[in-house]
Amino acid sequence: MSWPTLYAQLAGVNRHSTSLGKVWLSVIFIFRVMVLVVAAESVWGDEQSDFTCNTLQPGCENVCYDQFFPVSHIRLWCLQLVFVSTPALLVAMYVAYRNHDDKKKLLQGSGRGGVQGNNNRDEALETLRRRRLPIAGALWWTYACSLVFRLLFEGGFMYALYVIYDGFQMPRLVQCDQWPCPNLVDCFISRPTEKTVFTVFMATSSSICMVLNLAELAYLVAKAVTRNGCGR
Repeated sequence: MSWPTLYAQLAGVNRHSTSLGKVWLSVIFIFRVMVLVVAAESVWGDEQSDFTCNTLQPGCENVCYDQFFPVSHIRLWCLQLVFVSTPALLVAMYVAYRNHDDKKKLLQGSGRGGVQGNNNRDEALETLRRRRLPIAGALWWTYACSLVFRLLFEGGFMYALYVIYDGFQMPRLVQCDQWPCPNLVDCFISRPTEKTVFTVFMATSSSICMVLNLAELAYLVAKAVTRNGCGR
């Protein structure tokens, strides 16, 4: 699935989201997807080719690179964005199900009404297509579950990034003694400062998304509690 296709799918969810949900989608595509596609991929384009070690032993550089970069930052961030965006599609699936069910009932109940009846039916179908469902009942639970999954995926991938690379700062020099290296060799990472800046930026963007998701979940819970309290 391409990024424009994913954006088109999430844009449909955006119509049924809260204000915080709309801000979350903007942060995802402006500060994460756009930065990832436009800038970050070029920064990590020379990641392996410019990873050099002070040895001519065949295979040593490849082994050392695999030791310190078991997963590419770009691939990990792409995987994170896919996993984080997928729960929002649960909302889109539920809304599509509701619209399909209501459309089916509308068509069954329209009967034979002539031209006037067909016009009214077409207007009702157009209204049904453009309507914004209230976040209540089953939609509330679907939306809340999607937020919980977003938080879990964001936190899990940030933890994985921190553990795999031992923090968010790129070292200038790493040492490796894996076979077939003849001894302890020094290896140098290309443009470590620039990569550190992008890593911190992506981690900060992910943290902002987590705060937005947490705030939106708290808003939904508070709204549900208020609605239930007023209904008594």
